[in-house]
Amino acid sequence: MAKKCKLVKMNMTPKFKSRQKNRCPLCGRSKAYMRKFNMCRLCFRGLALKGLLPGVTKSSW
Repeated sequence: MAKKCKLVKMNMTPKFKSRQKNRCPLCGRSKAYMRKFNMCRLCFRGLALKGLLPGVTKSSW
């Protein structure tokens, strides 16, 4: 879980657009963020295993 100050800063609009940092809206994690799903890999994996993400299945070969 991200610090409260990081979450508050995430909601503010930055002075310059290049200063914006992508964060997971569920847990606030900034690293391992996937733009396509708008969440971090940990939240993505948890939701995918529960079957809450449509069109995503666990790979097997």
